[in-house]
Amino acid sequence: MNTSIYRVGLLALCLSLPTQLVKAQGCVAVRHMSCAAPTGSSADFFKQRTGHWQVSAGYRFFNSYKHFVGDVEQKQRVEQGTQVINNSHALDLGITYMPSLRWSVSVNLPIQYNDRSSLYEHYGNAVATNPDQLRFHTNSQGIGDLRISGNYWLVNPYKLPKANVALGLGVKLPTGNYAATDNFHRRTKEGIDYTINKPVDQSIQLGDGRVGFSLEAQGYWQLTKGLTAYANGFYLFNPAATNGVVRSPEATSIDLVTGTFSVADQFAARLGVSQSIRFIPGLAVMLGGRVEGVPAIDAIGSSTGFRRPGYIVSVEPGLAYMKGKYSAALTVPVAVYRNRIKSYADRLDPLGVKQGDAAFADYLISFNVSRWF
Repeated sequence: MNTSIYRVGLLALCLSLPTQLVKAQGCVAVRHMSCAAPTGSSADFFKQRTGHWQVSAGYRFFNSYKHFVGDVEQKQRVEQGTQVINNSHALDLGITYMPSLRWSVSVNLPIQYNDRSSLYEHYGNAVATNPDQLRFHTNSQGIGDLRISGNYWLVNPYKLPKANVALGLGVKLPTGNYAATDNFHRRTKEGIDYTINKPVDQSIQLGDGRVGFSLEAQGYWQLTKGLTAYANGFYLFNPAATNGVVRSPEATSIDLVTGTFSVADQFAARLGVSQSIRFIPGLAVMLGGRVEGVPAIDAIGSSTGFRRPGYIVSVEPGLAYMKGKYSAALTVPVAVYRNRIKSYADRLDPLGVKQGDAAFADYLISFNVSRWF
């Protein structure tokens, strides 16, 4: 095989790694979906294309427990044992069809399992109401929101350009349960324990309940024979204001601003370099940065409803490997900066001091495999 073709294939595989939005690795409720086309980049057109179809599966995991207000870590939460802990597992299933070298259409569906433990959602954080500091769990599991996307390379990949850009459009369908419930523990003043069934926290809901659409882009620039720069970005527009799910049905009144779950926009971007390993054909190492999160104000439509906006900046090392009809990739973004910014509701505070918190993870593990047919 022509070595220049092979290198272009390997670098584009690095570009097309599944840069999943994973709830911003914590309580900031970003849904599971790709930052850019997870399959069908120019990599596989050259190295592995034996048909028009590719299937993929990706596993992702994170554990969040560090609370932030703005970019200030609330270390006392862990010291006092009052932190909220989210564990998230997701299996992303995808299929891509390529009618031509430049066009690709992908369908992706996440299957999720989320576990959340806390004190405050049950008996409370205070020793007076929760003297034994009992912690309870709530869960959600099932499919998430389905995403359909199309991408187009601006330069014909067969021409082996040293730089290329693909643009894409997508639609997000509300297939995930956006009103998942579980039992929450309560205790009366007389010390009698009971449970109520209500919606789980927004961060572990399986979907957001409304249709959205996305714009995305990805590109690469071959710097030397084996070294290539890559970048991709994604923005999900959610025009709907809220999905109508009441956060606390047991409350005597519903806050018009924060009483229901907001349907928030989402964003993610990556930038980095990949280096092919000459003595191990098919292997590339990567190092880059990524940012992902939820804005406080949506680009289109109202921003009312409850949301925890914020973002994470991470350093993202990784490995990619291609052999025959198969490809695999492992990335481990490690957070270097976390910021729980003021929400729309926080900004309505006349004193300007209100600001909620959110828990974030230290790192994310993402592993993806794919095969051509």
